Amino acid sequence: MNDEIKTDPRVYFAAERTFLAWIRTGLALMGFGFVVARFGIFLEGIALDRGYPPVKTSGVSTLLGVLLVATGIVVNLAAAWRHVLLVRRLKSGETLEIRPSALAIGLALVLAVVGLLMTGYLLYARNAAWPSNQKGQTMQTPTESGIITRPGAQSVDETVAKLRDLLGQRKITLFAVIDHSGEAAKIGMSMPPTKVLIFGNPKGGTPVMLAAPSSAIDLPLKLLVREDADGKTLISYNDPKYLQDRHHLPGELVQNLSIAGVLAEQAAQ
Repeated sequence: MNDEIKTDPRVYFAAERTFLAWIRTGLALMGFGFVVARFGIFLEGIALDRGYPPVKTSGVSTLLGVLLVATGIVVNLAAAWRHVLLVRRLKSGETLEIRPSALAIGLALVLAVVGLLMTGYLLYARNAAWPSNQKGQTMQTPTESGIITRPGAQSVDETVAKLRDLLGQRKITLFAVIDHSGEAAKIGMSMPPTKVLIFGNPKGGTPVMLAAPSSAIDLPLKLLVREDADGKTLISYNDPKYLQDRHHLPGELVQNLSIAGVLAEQAAQ
């Protein structure tokens, strides 16, 4: 019987087909790992298409992608080693034992772990890319952009009217309301409702500019109220921490710039 197995070419062909199947599995793992590693960039593109600020990913997708690529490499190396050993045993006429494949079981366990990690990451990424409209929830943009955006509960015009009232109650000067969408309509172009409120108080802004003259380029403060592609209202403003780092402001003056966030929170309700 062993001599028949040793000389039967069909046994070697079957072993070679199994080996090639493992090679394909390893290549698929490496290709899928590359896709997973670039998933963060895909999320950023989706967020921009939906009108949200860029999403800052945590880097988990890169780690998972590298793990999958490494698993594919290990599978290919292990498959090559198993194939060589099998052919040697066939040539020597050894009796082949029928037992579970350690390589297949190990791969299944690794993929199960990776699958669980990816499930958790997808849930996290969904919340990051598609923020809800719950009261008080903030969409924090990457540090590099320095913009904080939160969803509003009312239309753009209603939100702007509410901000006007809030500024009047606080005796804060509203210097201008720039209606970008209105100006676009005058030249025959269509643009979702987009308005910028420019406001400030010399008592708060002057000390900031005296401490850091370059901060005058970002003052007076501004609030951007716009409608995204889904018809939802978004309120954006410069992150005070970003302005502090940008102009090297003393910590005690950062509170002078925090009024934009307070107004945005109240207007979003």
